[in-house]
Amino acid sequence: MKIVSKSVVSLLAGVSIALGAISTASASSLEDVMKARGLTQKDLLAAAKTYTPTGGRDEYLAFSSGGQSGQVIVYGIPSMRILKYIGVFTPEPWQGYGFDDESKKVLAEGQVNGHITYGDTHHPALSETNGDYDGQYLFINDKANPRIAVIDLKDFETKQIVVNPVFKSSHGGAFVSPNTDYIIEAAQYPAPYENKFVPLEDFNDKYRGGMTYWKFDRKKGRIDPSHSFTVMAPPYSQDLSDFGKRASDGWSFTNSFCSERYVGGIEKGRPPYEAGCSQKDTDFLHVVNWKKAEQLVKAGKAVKINGTDVLPIDVMVKNNALFLIPESKSPHGVDVSPDGKYIIVSGKLDSHATVYSFDKIQKAIKNKDFEGKDAYGIPIISMKSAIHKQVELGLGPLHTQYGSRSCVVYTSLYVDSMVAKWDYCEGKVLDKISIHYNIGHLVTMEGDTVSPDGKYLVALNKLAIDRFNPVGPLHPQNHQLIDISGDKMVLLYDMPIPLGEPHYVVAIRADKLKPIVRFKSGWNSRTDTRSKFKTRAGREKTTRTCDAEGNCRVVVNGTTIRSHITPETIEAVAGDTVEIHMTNLERAEDETHGFAIFAHNVNLSLEPGATVSATFKAGKEGVYPYYCTEFCSALHLEMEGYLLVKPKGYKAKSVAGKTGQTYGKSDYEKQVKTNNDTQAVINSVVGYITSTNYKDFPPVVALVEDATDQLGFADDAKKKAETAAAKSDWQNATLWAGQHWQYQVKAADIGLRAKTYLEQHGAKVIKK
Repeated sequence: MKIVSKSVVSLLAGVSIALGAISTASASSLEDVMKARGLTQKDLLAAAKTYTPTGGRDEYLAFSSGGQSGQVIVYGIPSMRILKYIGVFTPEPWQGYGFDDESKKVLAEGQVNGHITYGDTHHPALSETNGDYDGQYLFINDKANPRIAVIDLKDFETKQIVVNPVFKSSHGGAFVSPNTDYIIEAAQYPAPYENKFVPLEDFNDKYRGGMTYWKFDRKKGRIDPSHSFTVMAPPYSQDLSDFGKRASDGWSFTNSFCSERYVGGIEKGRPPYEAGCSQKDTDFLHVVNWKKAEQLVKAGKAVKINGTDVLPIDVMVKNNALFLIPESKSPHGVDVSPDGKYIIVSGKLDSHATVYSFDKIQKAIKNKDFEGKDAYGIPIISMKSAIHKQVELGLGPLHTQYGSRSCVVYTSLYVDSMVAKWDYCEGKVLDKISIHYNIGHLVTMEGDTVSPDGKYLVALNKLAIDRFNPVGPLHPQNHQLIDISGDKMVLLYDMPIPLGEPHYVVAIRADKLKPIVRFKSGWNSRTDTRSKFKTRAGREKTTRTCDAEGNCRVVVNGTTIRSHITPETIEAVAGDTVEIHMTNLERAEDETHGFAIFAHNVNLSLEPGATVSATFKAGKEGVYPYYCTEFCSALHLEMEGYLLVKPKGYKAKSVAGKTGQTYGKSDYEKQVKTNNDTQAVINSVVGYITSTNYKDFPPVVALVEDATDQLGFADDAKKKAETAAAKSDWQNATLWAGQHWQYQVKAADIGLRAKTYLEQHGAKVIKK
């Protein structure tokens, strides 16, 4: 008889309860579902480990590169629910990124040789304090056009893009120091630093690799290029990096491939790059004393190339700040242990993982125990003298992440399509699990910090093949969730990623993130300052001015709120430049509005409190409707307006427009009765809320503030209705009374949401 552990029994019992298997009938229903779908108890166990009930939250958030989409993907773990795409190097219409003036400026910072609208994101990195994730910033690189972007996790928006001034590609970025002083971006394919033509015949002499150390200013939340620097390296293809931590703090490590410095060219009768770049048994691990390098820059030892500080190879060598160690050929990953004492490197074309000892490396440097120098004069520490252990894992070892247990790590095996769990202290394999298929990177929870959490591992697989419904020749990527909490790894879930080729992921405990739910009123989220175009309710305006040359500009300072856009009509003349600045007046959480205009490529996303702008040329006469793109209320479809572009020289006709539906006194009185009935509902809800300790619930406080604003607008509409009624202007009286009701409905909707929240979260009724 097979013995089932108590933990499994209790978990299966939890599954039964979660699925409503309290009665015999419901248990039978569960069995029917299992039979009909061919499910096993193992399947149910996996489902229970990943299932997140309605309204539940994930324990971790993962930030995945979006590959060729140029974006970042955010999803939850263990649910594997995709929560957001963050626009970074590529326009993202849903968020208006790359369509409004503010985000266009961010994208313009990252322009390389013209107008680039794509990126190839590879390695995200979270900001750290004392070697642990702090949840404040995310950095990510673009391999195709060597750039680094800064994403503020306060609002999950891209704030800055910097362009590497000397590299021409960059796979290996971003990697942060333990206190986020610097971000490493390593070159990939060697190229001349200067922006000019150099023939491949001069490859060895004039092409270079390197590692850029971008200085990060914590106070500003931005990279400071003026205090950043690059360490020049030989024309090897530098790849991934890692900063030392604790015992090895102050040092960094960058591996490389193609240290043969081979230049292919089958069109010229030479073997291809892949032949020449894989002939040697080893490549080189670059060992850099980055704190010494920082001092050298401050001492004026750098040279200026393209306006940036570069430390030449000979300067680094002379000051004992740059060394090489042989590593297994074609490596992809260098990972420092939580205590900083060991560095693990794997080679894709070797079956081993190599564990280097930082103490042994330092001893070799101190004793000048070198086996020679490379062609560029860099001292080479012998592999044998630096090794702690070398462990055979399988075919195609690639990337390593650390677990929560001492000495335990997980390494992806690309060729074997497996994950290996092993002990790097003792040098032995503990477990293996098959994945589907051709795993690249992997991530454990906070697995590259000084205190990894373990628990889960995500395998980032390059091929999906037969895992999902066929959707044509281009398949999704497959992220597989694996339970690593026990001695044996257990596959839990396959998640298709239908966006680019996600390359690497970082995962952080969700409770470390403190994102805001609304902006300060009139906020420019890209600069984190109050927008000079901030507009308050009742202060909307449109102006048209022309200069001496006849160039005219229409400036609109408008607002959005459920369920109207102010102004509802914008007038311009063909040839005018139009500036539209819209402020979202909402204070309620998640009440985002959109603003799109026909035929002008204007698509704005207005989060609560944000002021967002669009500038364009109204080049052609016509009628151009605009509307709110976010379904924000019951009258969302009525949230509309018109951009009227008149031909030059147009003379308006002094003829009153025809009225559609007409209303009389009875219509007004009927609407007033509806308003009074609605107010009774509002009063009831207000009575309940104010009878509780609602101020102890910040989300409810925000809802109450929003409802109060809506009722303030309602009072204004009511006064206008009563003024019109006093003049027997039943048309406007009825319409303003209807507008009064619209505000009441919005207030009631907000109030009912607040009431439901209080009921669901155990609010207490306060006795008076």
